[in-house]
Amino acid sequence: MITDKKEQGITRTYLKDILAENVLTVEFVKKDGTLRKMKCTLNPELIPPKIIKEDAKEPPKKKTVNENVLAVYDLEAKSWRSFTISKLKAFSFFI
Repeated sequence: MITDKKEQGITRTYLKDILAENVLTVEFVKKDGTLRKMKCTLNPELIPPKIIKEDAKEPPKKKTVNENVLAVYDLEAKSWRSFTISKLKAFSFFI
């Protein structure tokens, strides 16, 4: 169980780095207060390629990055999801 993420070295950058090469099971508290487990990754080899619309005429808008939220690819839902890092309770490597 992770209690103080900064003391444990659990930062957004740390999570992004390990997710870039691995699959993790993360356990976190959702906004509605329920506990959720998610099998996720940021490994590009495990994420389907993006579909680019040919008729897109405008360049994509720049998004403001929320340093307390991390977007990941949920391997079971086969979709992008995000979680709040401060609500992270535990994580483990998926083998």
